[in-house]
Amino acid sequence: MIVLIMLTLLFFGKSFGFSSNLRTVCSIAGAGRRVKFFDFKWKDQVWNLMFLIGSVLGGFVATNYLSSSSPVKLSTATIADLNQLGVKFDGGLNPSSLFSLEAMKDLKTLAILLIGGLLVGFGSRYAGGCTSGHAISGLSNLQVPSLIAVIGFFIGGLIMTFLIMPFIF
Repeated sequence: MIVLIMLTLLFFGKSFGFSSNLRTVCSIAGAGRRVKFFDFKWKDQVWNLMFLIGSVLGGFVATNYLSSSSPVKLSTATIADLNQLGVKFDGGLNPSSLFSLEAMKDLKTLAILLIGGLLVGFGSRYAGGCTSGHAISGLSNLQVPSLIAVIGFFIGGLIMTFLIMPFIF
């Protein structure tokens, strides 16, 4: 499906990326009157908003009507690695020790999620697009800046996984 969507977008001269939807929503809300970055013809991006809405609806349908209630199957080595990091595997897709209302009461977890969110937002703006935009659309268009961005995403993920997370948890 991704290939079909990318070929269609290439045919119509469009590029894919979710972070551009935030810019479009801000433009619709009137942010263009105060900040030049948001001053553009947002109606040209309605197709991308429809893709975003379809993704949210698709996630809702998949979660509520197409998902299994059986626990996620992970290898014992992965579970051991998670335990070593202080993350208890409870069978869910997202560990409730990190992604639950109860977890938000822990200042360390809240700080990690907020700082991570700020870094992702800053990185998306600095790189001129999000991971999906660069990795899917930019690479399929053979754009060198997207290749550099994707390499940076992987390096950042490796640094986080092997150097930063072991010290945080």
